Amino acid sequence: MTSKKNKALDFEQALSELEAVVERLEHGELPLEDALKQFERGIELARSCQTSLKAAEQRVEILLRKAPDAEPEPFEGDE
Repeated sequence: MTSKKNKALDFEQALSELEAVVERLEHGELPLEDALKQFERGIELARSCQTSLKAAEQRVEILLRKAPDAEPEPFEGDE
């Protein structure tokens, strides 16, 4: 597996975990200390996701600057 796939997978995992944290917090049934720990974890995950999205946005901008008039090409997979 390449590092690009790992980064995308890490983003997907972080987003999935963040959604689970939000769901647990929304139920409001956690003791205060557990809720605070979940909130802290949620902040970490949100920052991680933001960093990944920012990096992806920067890569897209770089690619568009390199070839702003590029035409789509058909994808030919390995067969």
